[in-house]
Order: sequence, then structure tokens, then C-alpha cells
Amino acid sequence: MTRVQAIPDTITVHVPFSLVKRGGRKEMVLPVDRSTPRQTDDTLVKALARAFRWKRMLDTGEFSTIADLAQRERIAAPFLTRTMRLAQLAPDLVEAILDGRQPRGLTLEALREPLPCDWSEQRHHLAMSIIDNESH
Repeated sequence: MTRVQAIPDTITVHVPFSLVKRGGRKEMVLPVDRSTPRQTDDTLVKALARAFRWKRMLDTGEFSTIADLAQRERIAAPFLTRTMRLAQLAPDLVEAILDGRQPRGLTLEALREPLPCDWSEQRHHLAMSIIDNESH
């Protein structure tokens, strides 16, 4: 004889998550599971690509000044300058962003702020910036 169990009318699923601001938008972040790769932040990746492209254009002499490049890209020179700061990031931070392993809460706004030249100081500065953003 087979026993049939009653199927409940309602099932409740609890999923822990937090909301963080990334690139000017709110994003739901699930708990880190080592078996599940994190998603890349398209806003950060796009900004990194632009920063390195613009740096290369200036380094090769394609454009002689930031003002010329900004005019060609049809953006404000200060915006271009702030975004180009990403080309000075520590290589492991760049790799983490490209792999989707960037620190939780890391935003494009934080990366556009003046950063220390020393890579270990950058990591510390960004960690403190993330902590400040998450506490608000």
C-alpha cells in the first residue's frame, strides 16, 4: 500500500539577499556561493574598456590632449579624466572586475574618485569606500 502525502497549498522560500548600488542603479546581491560565479558588472567593465582605450589613444599620439579626445568622443573633458583613472587601477582589481569578482559594493562612482597611485593603498582606499557606502 502506498501512502500519498498531501501537497501544501503554499510553499515559502527564504532567500537571503542584500541591495547594493552599482553604477547608479540598485542591484540585488545573493550570498556568495563559491560554486556559483559572480556576474560581471557591465557598467564597470564598459568604463574600464573606455579608460584603457582612451589611454592608448593618448599614448600613441592619436590625440595630443584630453580636450581633443573629449571633443572627438563628444563628452566633457572632466568626465573623461575621471573615467581614465580606471586605467591606473591595480592589475588584480582590473582582473577581478573583468571576472565579476570585484568587491561587493564597488561602484563606478568610487572608482572615478582620485585614487592613490600605490596599488596596496588603492585596495585599502576602495575597501574603506565600500564600507562607508554599505553603512549608509
